[in-house]
Amino acid sequence: MKLVITSQGFAMTSLVAPRFGRAKYFFVVNTDTGAARPVDNKVNLNAIQGAGIQSGRKVIELGAQAVITGYMGPKAFATLQAGGVSVYTCTEGTVADAIEQFKAGNLDTIESATVEGHWT
Repeated sequence: MKLVITSQGFAMTSLVAPRFGRAKYFFVVNTDTGAARPVDNKVNLNAIQGAGIQSGRKVIELGAQAVITGYMGPKAFATLQAGGVSVYTCTEGTVADAIEQFKAGNLDTIESATVEGHWT
């Protein structure tokens, strides 16, 4: 499965980013092979508006089947839902921790946005 984790940095030891649309990086992980790579999200990090929607589109383009993030707004959630991407919540720990929690089935799936739009 191809999984994307929002990250504050470009290493597996980086903390999970709490904000989906404005995460600094997306960590793309193949849970079958263990291959992982960071993808810069700077263009959306600095967007004046629409960061959640654009980040959602980017995740879909990356071919992700699931996302792990801290919090997600309604437009980003709708974009991912339309793309058939499942969303899991993880509000603390590293990218590596989030992957292990996902594999162990310890992360909750979210069924709707977890914050209002334009969260600051």
